[in-house]
Amino acid sequence: MASIQRFEEIEAWQKSRELTRRIYQITLKEKFARDFTLKDQIKRAAISITSNIAEGFERGGNREFIQFLAIAKGSASELKSQLYPALDAGYIDQKEFDELYQLAHSIVLLISGFMKYLQQSELRGRKFKTGNEAQQP
Repeated sequence: MASIQRFEEIEAWQKSRELTRRIYQITLKEKFARDFTLKDQIKRAAISITSNIAEGFERGGNREFIQFLAIAKGSASELKSQLYPALDAGYIDQKEFDELYQLAHSIVLLISGFMKYLQQSELRGRKFKTGNEAQQP
């Protein structure tokens, strides 16, 4: 497996960015935009996914990274749950629900796989390297 140098290279982060973009688009719809509670909560959940992946990656250690990935995974599942009231209230249609739910679920699966890989890896992260290795980007 090639070494990931930047959090933007992580597939789960890339898909989460797409999900966040789509959530922001749907919350602009007139009916959805007026439901401040759900609109704000679903946007916060979406942002939490990308933010926790990035923050965990930058911590430089696998144990911390796995902890932040778990939070990101929880936020993706939270978002999946929030799609139900959006559907039930008529803010999104069934097609939008299915697409967004599937995208969020694929992110959960990617994060789960990445966590499993990190847990089984002998690599422990950038902050545990010595000498010049630790200073390389």
